[in-house]
Amino acid sequence: LTAELALKVGDNITTDHIMPAGSKILPFRSNIPYLSKFCFAVCDESFSERAKKIRESGKYSIVVGGSNYGQGSSREHAALVPLYLGVRAVIVKSFARIHRDNLVNAGILPLTFENAEDYDLISEGDVLSLDGLDGGLERGRVMLSNETNGKKIPLVAALSARQIAVLRAGGLLKYSAK
Repeated sequence: LTAELALKVGDNITTDHIMPAGSKILPFRSNIPYLSKFCFAVCDESFSERAKKIRESGKYSIVVGGSNYGQGSSREHAALVPLYLGVRAVIVKSFARIHRDNLVNAGILPLTFENAEDYDLISEGDVLSLDGLDGGLERGRVMLSNETNGKKIPLVAALSARQIAVLRAGGLLKYSAK
């Protein structure tokens, strides 16, 4: 998987940062394209348009975050909307458990830095490659190659066999259909 780093955020990103809620948005909860306008808008108002342009060019996006990424409510839209925008992997220092599971169920690969300080080796706009996904998921370790600056970064893929199968199927719905 080769993708552009579309967004880099810090620590304690909540599901409200990823996909805000509230009376303005609630009536549109089944309209993922409409909701995508608000994705990460609290952190970066240009994220949605940038991610759409990457997706429309036939490429994918990656989001990088700090510690406790996805804390807060168990809002599934915080995984579904980034998926719609072309996000295929989220790489962080640590996940909030429920959000990590929601990413897997949506078909987005959740990875953590083996060394938290490697977060600093990546910048927004970098082209990133996840090498050795096939065997790496089973071994629990994947290598990230930053094609922009040449750095190699080890990542942890702490996934169960079932989660790996769900990701390979493209998400829980596709897995269940099989």
